[in-house]
Amino acid sequence: MLTALPLVALVALLLLGVPIAVALAASGMLGIYVVTGDLAKMLGIVALTPFDTVANYALTTIPMFILMAYFSASSGLARDLYTAASNWLSLIRGGLAIATMFSCGVFGAMSGASVAAASVMSNIAMPEMRRHGYSDELAAGAIGVGATLDILIPPSVAMVIYGLATQTSVGKLLVAGIVPGILAGILLALTIYLWVTISPAHAPKTYRAPARERWASLARVWPSLLLIVVVIALLYLGIATPTEVGAVGALMAGVIGVALGRLSAHDVLQALKSTIRISAMIFLILIGATLFGHYMTLSRIPQEIVALVTAIDLNRWVVIIAILAVYFVISMFMDEIPLLLLTLQLTFPLITSLGFDPIWFGVVSMMMVTIGLVFPPIGLVAFVVGTTAGADLTKVYKGTSILTIALGVTTVLLIIFPQIALWLPATMR
Repeated sequence: MLTALPLVALVALLLLGVPIAVALAASGMLGIYVVTGDLAKMLGIVALTPFDTVANYALTTIPMFILMAYFSASSGLARDLYTAASNWLSLIRGGLAIATMFSCGVFGAMSGASVAAASVMSNIAMPEMRRHGYSDELAAGAIGVGATLDILIPPSVAMVIYGLATQTSVGKLLVAGIVPGILAGILLALTIYLWVTISPAHAPKTYRAPARERWASLARVWPSLLLIVVVIALLYLGIATPTEVGAVGALMAGVIGVALGRLSAHDVLQALKSTIRISAMIFLILIGATLFGHYMTLSRIPQEIVALVTAIDLNRWVVIIAILAVYFVISMFMDEIPLLLLTLQLTFPLITSLGFDPIWFGVVSMMMVTIGLVFPPIGLVAFVVGTTAGADLTKVYKGTSILTIALGVTTVLLIIFPQIALWLPATMR
């Protein structure tokens, strides 16, 4: 029970609102001292951990992806994507909601952060959907659920964190999210169409955007599509490492912004500052998680849990469903990066001991996180959409709850047919 005291301390600190990096570091330091009883050893680990953690070439992938996101946002690529999608889908009832969902997903992938995508797209899409007569339920649901698709679609910072934390191929993880992400997008589009067919009051009658506007918007969107295609192609073909892909993507986003005359020197400076700030925050969480990981290793808690599950002889599917349920619950209160760093030290040894593929588990766990981020009563992304768009949270949660049916179906299909996630990485060089 004394060994488990740091786990209790971690929960208490999180409930008190202590920053996740500080909570992990403090409870990890306490745990190392409790297990070893050696203050000098604990201080020695603390002295070496920060450099040992962040002096990792693979971690440079994270600031490169974040910089690409900020260059893309400053260049107005999100608005271009949204305009083109809405013009071309205007003939379908609910087409603007479908366009919003896809645009949020693509921009979320470019930004690598679902909360950021939800905030940006709420300002862009919500006024437009209201102007066309869409209900707040459908509009907010499309924005919130669409923004979480970035967790699956590369470049996904959450996938990078998962790969680094579990020593799983980052390139294969990023590619593994492509097919499930597309599948989720298709099912979400069908769900929106069925929703507005059953309840037409949520969406206006169709309208036809003029041909000139449609083709003009398509001409403006090619830089965004080129950026996405290059990033995915480089990852899939193995021409470059994920870090190199991030660097190429950031450079391309910057060049596109300058070429379009939308990225000023001030914008570049602000993008660099924001990248440094967010990268530092992620690295601090990584340092805290590493300290906590030292405690977990010394205490042998993960090994004890594996031994206990083995001794009980539970069906492995019962175990994986229980783990996914825990991910779903925690993700309602916590963003994806700290959630992964907090839980993987316990869950990953367990799922590998049960014979589950680590790449498959990465994708399925990300699906549960996407649902939790928009599900009531908390739903961090849903809360951001409601706050940014000035929408009633009850309506936001109604919209996201209906659309998460599609995400739930996608998750079930991934569990029944693991090859949905594993097929594409298996074809990589």
